[in-house]
Amino acid sequence: MATVSPQDSNPGPSDDAEQPWTYTLRLPNDPRAARIARVTLRAVLSGHGMAELTETAELLTSEMVTNALCHSDGPAQLRLRHLCESRLRVSIWDTNPLIPAPFDTPPGRLDRFTALTEVAAKADDTHGRGLLIVRLCADNWGGYPLADDLFGIDGKLLWFELAPRSDAFDIAA
Repeated sequence: MATVSPQDSNPGPSDDAEQPWTYTLRLPNDPRAARIARVTLRAVLSGHGMAELTETAELLTSEMVTNALCHSDGPAQLRLRHLCESRLRVSIWDTNPLIPAPFDTPPGRLDRFTALTEVAAKADDTHGRGLLIVRLCADNWGGYPLADDLFGIDGKLLWFELAPRSDAFDIAA
């Protein structure tokens, strides 16, 4: 695992929560990879005071890592990135260049409704709902192809973002 974060020689106690950070974890095509990704994610979020996002982030990360390893022959890479306002972006790279629909287009305003309709239509299916779960639970999501002339790797990158939930009373006040 690698980490890239700013080097501040004298951070204050509240500075860490808003400092950008990125962790990457290379995962072999192995059945234990999703569990290792969840454990890593849990440790990172706990260490950075973002434990509130852990449950949803673990579920979505597990779905995306499993999907990446089931649909590619090579390794995968997990990237955890802190964005502004305590947002978390989780990216999964794999060697398969095919971006599954609807991750090949930006989410629309009615995407959650569309995803709910698809879930209802697939109620009896035993597989194929992992990306639907991501669409329902993530605040934002997407994907794009990676060509080997861009970063020396090819395949695709799928990602999702989560933000802390505001309490309804905080919004009304």
